[in-house]
Amino acid sequence: MAIYLGNLDVTQIENRLGVKLSEDDRKKLEELRINHTDEIHNAHGWHCYDIPFVIACGCYEVALMWRDILTPHATAMKGTAQISGDWDGAPKPDEAYRRKMEGAKA
Repeated sequence: MAIYLGNLDVTQIENRLGVKLSEDDRKKLEELRINHTDEIHNAHGWHCYDIPFVIACGCYEVALMWRDILTPHATAMKGTAQISGDWDGAPKPDEAYRRKMEGAKA
């Protein structure tokens, strides 16, 4: 049986990783934060556990958002960030690439 504890916000995640995100990124992430873990599945949002340190995303797009926001900070991070998914199915590889490219244009 796995036990997950905690409900970290963006500021607490920044402190844990030793990074500072842009105000725009912070705002985007805070708007998508879900406080109750039972609401994550297939949701357009995320929840961060403290123990173990995991950012649980309810959809593929939010997982990509976290990855894209954290990647530029990877070498400066104290420790690692684990991003997990809690959604039914997964996009096909070419669909995932299309979604990523659409996001890059925005």
